[in-house]
Amino acid sequence: MEAYCVKCKTKREMKNAKNVTTKNGRLMAKGTCPVCGTTINKFLASSKTPAKK
Repeated sequence: MEAYCVKCKTKREMKNAKNVTTKNGRLMAKGTCPVCGTTINKFLASSKTPAKK
């Protein structure tokens, strides 16, 4: 899964990606950047979250 790395300033393929739920109930993928090792996150679509128009 791809996510934006703030340190590298580009999209990278996540390493060791895991799906986690935030405190407010949103679904998020969390992993590390394979180049610099920074933690990167990406919010995912959920059936609980209404679709944007």
